[in-house]
Amino acid sequence: MPVPEIKFYNSLTKSFEPFEPINAPVVTMYNCGPTVYDYAHIGNFKSFLFADVLRRFLELTGYDVEQVMNLTDVGHMTDDQNADGGGQDKMAAAGERLAEAKKSGKLPEGTELDPNDPYAIAKFYGDAFIEDAKQLGIKVASEPEHLPRATEHVSHMQALIKTLVEKDHAYVADDGAVYFSVQSFPAYGKLSGNTLEELRGGAGGRVSETNQSSKRHPADFLLWKPDDSHLMKWDSPWGTGYPGWHIECSAMARAVLKQDVIDIHTGGEDNIFPHHECEIAQSCSATGEDSFARFWMHGRHLMVEGQKMSKSKGNFYTVRQVIDGDFTGRPVDPAVLRLELIKAHYRSNMNFTAKGVEDSASAVKKVRAFAQSVGYDTSQATWQGVEHEALAEFIAALADDLNTAKALGVMFAYLNEPADDAKVSCAMLAAFDQVFAVLGGPDEPSDDGFDADVRAKAIDQARQDKDYAAADAIRAELEVAGYEVKTTKDGTVATKKLA
Repeated sequence: MPVPEIKFYNSLTKSFEPFEPINAPVVTMYNCGPTVYDYAHIGNFKSFLFADVLRRFLELTGYDVEQVMNLTDVGHMTDDQNADGGGQDKMAAAGERLAEAKKSGKLPEGTELDPNDPYAIAKFYGDAFIEDAKQLGIKVASEPEHLPRATEHVSHMQALIKTLVEKDHAYVADDGAVYFSVQSFPAYGKLSGNTLEELRGGAGGRVSETNQSSKRHPADFLLWKPDDSHLMKWDSPWGTGYPGWHIECSAMARAVLKQDVIDIHTGGEDNIFPHHECEIAQSCSATGEDSFARFWMHGRHLMVEGQKMSKSKGNFYTVRQVIDGDFTGRPVDPAVLRLELIKAHYRSNMNFTAKGVEDSASAVKKVRAFAQSVGYDTSQATWQGVEHEALAEFIAALADDLNTAKALGVMFAYLNEPADDAKVSCAMLAAFDQVFAVLGGPDEPSDDGFDADVRAKAIDQARQDKDYAAADAIRAELEVAGYEVKTTKDGTVATKKLA
């Protein structure tokens, strides 16, 4: 079956464009990953999962995707919304939280962690992110060489800063800090739509008012900050200190992907300015290329029950909190959470609700039941060489700017009226699962402390013995443990609930 022309919305050109990689069949893709000073929340993972679905779809259509997602473990400050940062060192803030958690006994059991060691903090939260990402089926989480940590690439950052200074795109200010000169890059603002005149006026508070006397333009952004008191610091030609936030991604993308221009760069819409705008400016200024990435793709925000997610509102959730049942009141299968976070189109705002999670659980259950009914084997399934209208529509929906909502609609319409040919059904499931990855169950066995099948048979035995009170008690025990208990013509069946 031929693959239709793939088109994506390019945030840089504000238009839909046919996708053609620079060096087909290889696609190079960089995704802004987490800052590992806390557990990543479900809003973060909406963006990370969008990148994973994008990768999986491109692989489905025959491309070889080299994906890099950074783990930022240095440089971030609490006022990162400003182009040159400011406020408190996030690692210091994380240390304070961990010290309090350790004091109150709220750290995970068996955790040995010095809250005063920033490297230990970064490793703790970096490892936690990888665990969460693996639970949600994010492929890059299983490729450590493509999860670079900023602390491992400071030398690459310094080399890039040196190049920018030598090319007069950066300068050392009176306070010793190294700044990028936005006036040296005429295209600055093309991605976000900001003009230098607007930024001179503050751009709605997105430009910091600190150190303005030592900067040539208010929007000039930090590349290196000399600060011997900073928790994580390195020697440099500009003094002992730490790199600015934006330089990290440019340096790591070039170091790992080994290209001055990559095919795709993704992130959340909050990354557009200042982060991605600054990445473009410094990367293009250093390389002399017209672009850093040919396609810039951005996901929209996640709401929770109709409100912006906020710790102060009590509607802030990490992946592990949702999976453990803090959101719905009962555990949620990771595949259900994955589907819930990817079922809306990536360029639409999504409202994360308990009802939505329940609907996604029903959807996952339906797909898994269908797969079992047709004897679907993940190790042998393929969609290639199979012709069917529904399969063509499924792939065409994803080729149209990764329209996951439409693709899911096609899939579930097919499940309602499947073809008689089991080969076609398995082909549909193969294409679906390569992109959505929800067919597999948890890798770990249940830790309920009892065998549900044995308990289900015990219900039948109790009924046979006319001990209905015992049968009801066992049923109640199963339901409390999160099982759906049904009586069938073949006896009682207990199935673990997905949400």
